[in-house]
Amino acid sequence: MTLRYVATRLGMLVVTVLVSSLAIHGAMFLTPGDPATLLVGGSRNPDPAVLAQIHREYHLDDPFLQGYWHWLSGCLRGDFGTSLVYRDSVADLVGARVGDTLALVGYASVLVLAAGIVIGTVAALRGGRTETLATTVTAGAMAVPTFVLAVLLIWLFAVRLPWFPVYGSGDGFTGTLSHLTLPAVALAMTWIGYVAQVTRTAVRAEMRAEHVETARSRGIPEWTVIRRHVLHNASGPVFAVSGVAVAGLIATAAVAEQAFGTGGLGALMIEAASKQDMAVVQAVSLIFVVVFVVLNTAVDLAGAALDPRAAQKGSG
Repeated sequence: MTLRYVATRLGMLVVTVLVSSLAIHGAMFLTPGDPATLLVGGSRNPDPAVLAQIHREYHLDDPFLQGYWHWLSGCLRGDFGTSLVYRDSVADLVGARVGDTLALVGYASVLVLAAGIVIGTVAALRGGRTETLATTVTAGAMAVPTFVLAVLLIWLFAVRLPWFPVYGSGDGFTGTLSHLTLPAVALAMTWIGYVAQVTRTAVRAEMRAEHVETARSRGIPEWTVIRRHVLHNASGPVFAVSGVAVAGLIATAAVAEQAFGTGGLGALMIEAASKQDMAVVQAVSLIFVVVFVVLNTAVDLAGAALDPRAAQKGSG
C-alpha cells in the first residue's frame, strides 16, 4: 500500500464529508416552514419582533453559504447548536443518546459477523443440501425489510412468547442485553444474509483455485489446506463486506430504534425531524455520514494492507 493510495483515500474521505455536510445543510435550508414558531408555541399570529429576535439568535436568516460555514465551523469545535424543541445543547442531547446506539450497533455487529461468516463458511465447505438451504435462507433474510422483521419479532417473542421486552434499552449488562436482543436481530438479519452470501462465494471460489488443488495433490491434510489456503485467501473479501455491513448497520439503526423505542440517535433524529428541530437533524445526520465514511475508508485501507494488489489497482 503506497502513500499515494493512502493520501487519495483520505482526500476522498474529506471531500465526501464536505459534500455530504453541504447537502445536509442545503436540505435543511430548503425545508418549508419556520422553525422559529416552535419557540412561540406554534402560534398562528406570532409577534414579528419576537420572530426576528429568534432568527437573529439562531442565525435562521443567514444566507446559505454563511449559514453553512457558521454551522460547519461550530461542528468542528464540537458546538452543534441549540435544540429549538428541547431547549438544550445539541451536543448534550447527542451525548445522552449515543451510548444506546453504540450498544445496539455493537450487538448487531457481533451477530452479523459471527452468524454470517459461520453460515457462509459451513455452506461452502459442506456443499450439497447444506449449501442450498443456507443460500435459500440467507437470500430470504436479505429480502425482508427491517421494519417488517421488527413487527414479526415483536409479535412472536414479545406477544405470543413473552421472552423479551420491546421498549427501552434496559439497565446494566443483562438488562441491556435483554432489551436489545430483538432490535439487534431485526437490524442484523439482512446483513447476516449479505455477509453469508459473500463468504460462501469467496470460500467456494478459493476451493476451486489452482493452488488449492496443487496443495491437495501434494498430500497436505485437508484441514491444513482449508485453513492455510482457502480461509486465508478468502478473508480479504469477507473482511471488506464485514466492514460494509457494520457501516450499513449504523446507517439503518434508526429503523430498529424507532420500532423498539430504544432511544438512540436514529430515534432522536426522526423525532426531531417530525418537529422541525433542524439543529438536531443536521447534527445526527452529519455524525452518521462521518462514521459511515470513516468506517468504509478504514476498511478500504485495511483491505489494501492485506492485499497490496488492491492498492495497486486503486492508485493505477
